[in-house]
Amino acid sequence: MTLRPEYSLGNSEYNAFLFAAVGEEKIGLPLTVLTALTRLGFDPWREAARLSDLPRETAARAFAVTIAMLPEGDWKASESEAIAARLVNWLPGRSALAIPSVEAAPIGGEKMKSGFAKWLAWGVLAAALLFLGLHLFSDNNLEVGGGTGVSTQQ
Repeated sequence: MTLRPEYSLGNSEYNAFLFAAVGEEKIGLPLTVLTALTRLGFDPWREAARLSDLPRETAARAFAVTIAMLPEGDWKASESEAIAARLVNWLPGRSALAIPSVEAAPIGGEKMKSGFAKWLAWGVLAAALLFLGLHLFSDNNLEVGGGTGVSTQQ
């Protein structure tokens, strides 16, 4: 599956923001916005798109809350607003394309992928053949041998 252009690292309009340094971690490595958002469980590109659609002041306040959730490095939690204001300046004015929401399609709906339906049909057919084979070829005999019960040893 090919990434949509706004998520492509090669030409993403969010690269300047996502690869900007929040600060330095306690172990001495720079912490980028991309890494920070990922560690907090956010989709970095979706969050960048959301923030870029907000007015700068609102985006800075929203991103300051996110930065405050990070463990402190060479910055203090009280500096999160200043850091956020600096970083949101790297965002483009508005996201290029609105990110469509993903909605679940009803089963059997026209949005259902034909590949999924095909695999489901094959799975049901395989399960039916398995149960049919087990039913037809089982003799329900728990004895080993011919089943007459007479021993041929003398």
